[in-house]
Amino acid sequence: MNPTVTFLQSQIGKTTEKSPSPVGAWLKGTLTEAEEGKITVEYTIRPEMCNPAAMLHGGSIALICDEMIGIAVSSLHLPEFFTTININVDFLYGVKCGETVKAVSEIVRWGKNITNAECRVFDSAQRMLAKSSSNLIRTSSEKGGAKERF
Repeated sequence: MNPTVTFLQSQIGKTTEKSPSPVGAWLKGTLTEAEEGKITVEYTIRPEMCNPAAMLHGGSIALICDEMIGIAVSSLHLPEFFTTININVDFLYGVKCGETVKAVSEIVRWGKNITNAECRVFDSAQRMLAKSSSNLIRTSSEKGGAKERF
């Protein structure tokens, strides 16, 4: 098993408040599953993540998806950083402030330079709230140790 997955699995049940990603720390998700190329995190919807109608803001959903896809790519334990080229998000249903959502991200295709990944966000009734797909490109920036990869 790769060291990034080992580290991620040691974080199951913990919040991402100590994530090296400042936005990941702000989201304060709880990691529930981790394997190479697939990550599951639960998020409690806080007021600062919502629109004026007290529903999860579309930008917050896109942020969750982008962050989740980044963690899934990191789980591959590659030596370089990958950065998002594009992200497409389909908003299917809304969810109210105070509720918990589950986001599942998975690598679809891992290429030499371009990686494609998806993320799906569900409410507590397992209704799909949003689905996204993204392409990421390998950068020339190298990463540090396994803890820095999450």
